[in-house]
Amino acid sequence: MPPQSATALTKKTGMLLVNLGSPAAPTTSAVRRFLKEFLGDPRVVNLPRPLWWVILRFFILPFRPRRSTAAYRKIWDKKGSPLVFLTRQLTEQVAERLNAKGVITDYAMRYGEPSMAKQLSAFKKQGVENLIILPLYPQYSSTTTASVYDDLIKELNQWRHLPSFQFISDYHQNEYYISAVADSIAQAWRKQGKNDLLLMSFHGLPEQLTKWGDPYFHQCHKTAALIAGKLHLDKEQWRVVFQSRFGKAQWLKPYCAETLQNLPKQGVKKVDVVCPGFAVDCLETLEEIAMENKALFVEAGGEVYRYIPALNDSKSHVDAIVKLLEEKI
Repeated sequence: MPPQSATALTKKTGMLLVNLGSPAAPTTSAVRRFLKEFLGDPRVVNLPRPLWWVILRFFILPFRPRRSTAAYRKIWDKKGSPLVFLTRQLTEQVAERLNAKGVITDYAMRYGEPSMAKQLSAFKKQGVENLIILPLYPQYSSTTTASVYDDLIKELNQWRHLPSFQFISDYHQNEYYISAVADSIAQAWRKQGKNDLLLMSFHGLPEQLTKWGDPYFHQCHKTAALIAGKLHLDKEQWRVVFQSRFGKAQWLKPYCAETLQNLPKQGVKKVDVVCPGFAVDCLETLEEIAMENKALFVEAGGEVYRYIPALNDSKSHVDAIVKLLEEKI
């Protein structure tokens, strides 16, 4: 019997980019379904399940979807949810680059559609025996990255023939990612000039998670410091802030909104804001940062406020993702 060729021995590889997800439509019913799945995840809210079920069922789901729907309608595009179509466009470009290497590439959402179970099942039908999972969260958190891992294992536990897999838990200091973000900021400055201060805003988390060992807070600061280093900024030219606070607990500080309201009093009236924790633009960047927080800053006496978009499906982002993934193939 002739020896098998190297090609025959090579396992088929599937690459899955995973983002958080979005409601299917900017309607109250769709937002309610999404929030029920998202906020029902034990990784997202660290409260005793019976207590949280009561809060979610009787105090959040009856009221919050209406407010969130209004916010989603402000940013909804003819292509749909920005988070979804930008993730899809990013994936399509990454796939175009990796298809030449025989790698099947697709995307999934942790909440909503396309689900991880659906996409992994499609990989299975295509004979994928080697998986590479990349959550599109540069900084690791138990509330996001670990939840993707939970969903992955939940699906694989149903497979008779388990694939080998690599799970990329973070890329907060990856040189390609850092360079891509720094270059996007530098490009904005070349086009429109540099403002007095650069705020790097990351999604907030309860402070308690850091005390429990979640590395997110420290990874955010590491990412910001590396970006500032690439841009050759002095320490007074940039700051780290945290956005999207929810509930009454103490969250990671300083808070983005409070910082923006106080800056004009300190003589800082021209700011640039970038969100290096978001791979693509979404509700938290397009509505909260670019609209709501801009209004807070201007009302407080600010004069110039510029949001620098996420990397989205830019060539530099595609290059960074492809280089990161090529190291794992």
